[in-house]
Amino acid sequence: MGIWTSAPRTIIAAKRPTILVDDLFAGSGEFLIEYAAARRAGLRVYGVASSRFEDAVEAISCFSALKKMKATRILDVTDSPGFWGKPEKIKQVLGPEVIKISSTEINKAYQKADRKIADAYAQKWIKEAERVIEPDETEIRKSGLMYAAMLDLLQKYRTKAITIDCLSLFYTGKLPAYPCLGFCQLNNNGLVGACEGNLPSTTMMLLATYLVGRPGFISDPVIDMARNEIIYAHCVAPTRVFGPEGPANPYRIRNHSEDRKGAAVQSLLPVDELVTTFEINGEATEMVIHQARTTRNVEEDKACRTKLAARPEGDLKRLLNEWDRFGWHRVTVFADLKKKLEAVCALTGIKLIYEA
Repeated sequence: MGIWTSAPRTIIAAKRPTILVDDLFAGSGEFLIEYAAARRAGLRVYGVASSRFEDAVEAISCFSALKKMKATRILDVTDSPGFWGKPEKIKQVLGPEVIKISSTEINKAYQKADRKIADAYAQKWIKEAERVIEPDETEIRKSGLMYAAMLDLLQKYRTKAITIDCLSLFYTGKLPAYPCLGFCQLNNNGLVGACEGNLPSTTMMLLATYLVGRPGFISDPVIDMARNEIIYAHCVAPTRVFGPEGPANPYRIRNHSEDRKGAAVQSLLPVDELVTTFEINGEATEMVIHQARTTRNVEEDKACRTKLAARPEGDLKRLLNEWDRFGWHRVTVFADLKKKLEAVCALTGIKLIYEA
């Protein structure tokens, strides 16, 4: 478009989410001035100044992801009177509508679930596992029934994301089986199954699938300063971290770590890979992000079954600073999401915090 056309200022003045792309040399002066002014004014503008055209395409693709977010529902299974996170804020900022159902409904779905589908998946999981350690076949079949029940609920509510307040419901006898194996299968298939009724993490997992077509997984991170590592630990993780068509990594079927019951996943995740880890706060006003390179799968009986160690790109000690405001959970994706998340935050008005 050339330079000093006033077009950028006119577009920005509409106060709509906007991506400004610099026409290098031909438009750089106007780009730099108008972009800086827009950001200083707190407008939802993201800028791309690059000789690599793909950088502009990558940024613009975030509009498509955000459009899909607005057309998506999240199913939240909980008997809690409240929510983990604020669904009205999540919908306002990022788009997904949260539909809350009780344990009664998922139990009815469990009772009505197709036994043939459940048994087929149970046998598939057993066959494909590197090892089955604690659970017996009956327990794994119960996980298959829970998976079939979740599929029925996703179809009923026309959504691709479900989160279950699994620990509270299982501990109080309101959930007949842990959903861990089913969550793993959903995430492998390009859907979203998220732990503990955590709406912020579920939203981030959903965003990752729309941005790069890869699953995220929730973890309770542990910091090991002696090894300069962060360890992402949980009893659910995908086994196709590069997307449904990507290679599968080995896994073991274990019991759930905290109570030594049910069936869960120990996913032996790829090493020497760049991962992006991020989370939003409950109000969807801020997001933390760090990146790391995976180093090893940790074998330790304490805590969650899957334990992926990684070396942060940045200062490990800085990673100690944000947990009180964002909680223990983080979402990790096997992809370089830094630029895309920067764009998403700029376009939605979310404050991005680099935590390492």
